[in-house]
Amino acid sequence: MTTGSGSRFSADFPFAAAGQDDCVLPFAVEPLDLRGRIARLGPALDAILTRHGYPDPVARLLAEAAALTVLLGTALKSEGRFQLQTRTDGIVDMLVVDFDAPDRLRAFARYDAARLPQQGGVAPEALLGRGHLAFTIEQGSEASRYQGVAPIESGSLEQAARVYFQQSEQIPTFIRLAAGQVVTSSGASWRAGGLLAQFLPHSEERRRQADFPPGDAPEGHAGHEWSEDEAWTEAKALAATVEDHELLDPALPSEDLAYRLFHERGVMAFPVQTLRDACRCSNERVEDMLRSFSQQERDDMVGDDGAISVTCEFCSTLRRYDPGDFRQD
Repeated sequence: MTTGSGSRFSADFPFAAAGQDDCVLPFAVEPLDLRGRIARLGPALDAILTRHGYPDPVARLLAEAAALTVLLGTALKSEGRFQLQTRTDGIVDMLVVDFDAPDRLRAFARYDAARLPQQGGVAPEALLGRGHLAFTIEQGSEASRYQGVAPIESGSLEQAARVYFQQSEQIPTFIRLAAGQVVTSSGASWRAGGLLAQFLPHSEERRRQADFPPGDAPEGHAGHEWSEDEAWTEAKALAATVEDHELLDPALPSEDLAYRLFHERGVMAFPVQTLRDACRCSNERVEDMLRSFSQQERDDMVGDDGAISVTCEFCSTLRRYDPGDFRQD
């Protein structure tokens, strides 16, 4: 049956025959005060990663970052920008993923190819390293810009995001990310998926989380006793049953996955938010950037072919310009 703008799942819910790619499904489990989203990235992500030709470990990490970005960014309404950025000492020292509401996604990674093993795997601690994860939200004016930062210490984007929500937002949050190449009749392609579940009861007291242990407490000092809300304990246990292959399966609709996880409590799904691979770069933007440089700086950019060449880090579009078009009188 339908309640409001969402669909409440039941045993005879008419599921789609196949999954829908490049979308985020918001859902709610009202008996557990749970709100969440399921992200499924397919062709849009594959286009981004294939365009750059990243080595598999780098591509997989950027795919996870893209899934995390859309899980969080789609909370924006009709306009605004959400950016995820990492700066670390790892092989991949920078990840940048932009989500422009309502549906545009772009991403790139910077890595040190010389440090990447030619054979065998690479540990997450070496790939992502230690540093920080930053979330930036821009909605309208500069005054509405917000940035949150969390440490990256275990080589895991999942863990860094959980720490961010525990320390900064004070919202009990479960996050699971998965990425990899999936082989179908059409060939191999990159996919990513993610599950975000948050405990959002009306009572602030019920939402309260345990504090981190104080590092300067006197010896023998009894810590503050805290018991987790039973609804959140159950919600986490149900969410934790999700498998990576379920998040990546192109034939499994997000609605089916939400039903698998939470049907015992009754889960309500809302309309999906679709996504697409789209860059915000343009000739006008690049020309404005070039005009912002001094004449000497532009002269230094001229290549052997006599042109100024600019390649977008996100979409790899190469643009060439005549230096004379920017020469100052």
